[in-house]
Amino acid sequence: MAIERQTLRTSLAVLTGGVAVILDATIVSVALHELATDLGAGVGTIQWVTTAYLLALGVVIPTVGWLQGRLGAKRLWMAALTLFLLGSVLCAFAWDAPSLIGFRVVQGLGGGAMMPLMTTMIVQAAKESDRARLMTVVALPTAIGPILGPVIGGLILGAGDWRWLFLVNVPLCLAGLALAAKWLPADQPSKRVRLDLVGLLLMSPALVALLWGLSNVSGDGGFSRTDVIAPLIGGALLLAAFVLWALRRRGDALVDLEVLRSRPTWAASALMFLSGASLYGAMLLLPLYWQELRGEDALGAGLLLIPQGVGSLLSRTAAARLLMRIGARGVSVLGFVLVGLATVPFAFAGADTSIWPLTAALFLRGLGLGMVIIPLMTVAFTGLAHAKIPHASIVTRIAQQVGGSAGVALLAVILSSAASRTADLAHAFDVAFWWTVGFTGVAVLVSFVLPGRAAETAPAEPEKAVVSSAR
Repeated sequence: MAIERQTLRTSLAVLTGGVAVILDATIVSVALHELATDLGAGVGTIQWVTTAYLLALGVVIPTVGWLQGRLGAKRLWMAALTLFLLGSVLCAFAWDAPSLIGFRVVQGLGGGAMMPLMTTMIVQAAKESDRARLMTVVALPTAIGPILGPVIGGLILGAGDWRWLFLVNVPLCLAGLALAAKWLPADQPSKRVRLDLVGLLLMSPALVALLWGLSNVSGDGGFSRTDVIAPLIGGALLLAAFVLWALRRRGDALVDLEVLRSRPTWAASALMFLSGASLYGAMLLLPLYWQELRGEDALGAGLLLIPQGVGSLLSRTAAARLLMRIGARGVSVLGFVLVGLATVPFAFAGADTSIWPLTAALFLRGLGLGMVIIPLMTVAFTGLAHAKIPHASIVTRIAQQVGGSAGVALLAVILSSAASRTADLAHAFDVAFWWTVGFTGVAVLVSFVLPGRAAETAPAEPEKAVVSSAR
């Protein structure tokens, strides 16, 4: 049965603007050296170009459910995309490091609202039976964005000025705004939605503190640094306080944690955390492996990662078909097993290992990553009432964001510690890649909690539980 025309239009309009945000975070990451040189800033200062963007995401993501209720999805989407466009243009005309960092905050505020809202709008527009096929489209930029971003960034830097890293967003944003104005259905905001101010004062600072602490781990001292320990402890305490507060307020909380009463939602959230750690953690190790151990430059390392992106691209259709045949549990287990097995060759690789087996391994790894994302993005909303979908989208987005930061931080410390204990850099990379395999192994075990095909086609019991608990 064909997907409804309006659902396809909504998906296309949202993805056109959303792809700019997905690519932006990783495109800029390859330009820190050029930015530091051109703007006359130190490494510690220029690192805030990425850190400030990350923290801005943490501020706004928890508020998206409330903002959608107040403004309506279409208005919020267009406002957030406009803010991201404004931030991109301002970044391109930044005159020094502080101005660029400030403009990246503007970008982050717009992008932070768009990421969970993108998934929410598409899921709410689609019938549950159509979600698996739609997620093959939604998962495409999510899967290959972190992989192709560094390649695109390297090509732009090779051909021109760093300012084009931000100007490249302009045509995508303008096209996204035009399609959104024409195709997104107008929805009426709920006038009764009140801001959970206490929840906001607990959740946003908690997420910012956790992300800030994790972003500082890569410096000297790792997890023993004061600017790591203090934010992580503070963030954890604030997060615990928010959980207690949200459980009391239930449906009136800033982020309704009642959605986690649904087994598919909490299992998918846990796996999004682990997939974020596996994807983004490995995206720290893989370019470093090619550059530090094999002598490639930034562009060469990015080009060598293309097979992983190709694998992610090719697996999306097969993953949707498998999802209908063997269910989310089977696809997730298969995908994570493939990711783990394809990472093992890098745990044995050295400076002279042939490129071709590693290229084949990256292709297989991409197949697994593309396969994993689709069932997780589909099953996370199984059985949830329409009003609960924004909250589930926020929870899964936070899980992936924190998981990615945690994976990068932990693997950076492992790599640094292993390198300091031995003069053999190849051995240090082997240790770090084995930890990546370990993350994937845990994800395989958690995948067995996901529903099988029978559970997905049966009447949605989780929805009844969630709805009744919110009354």
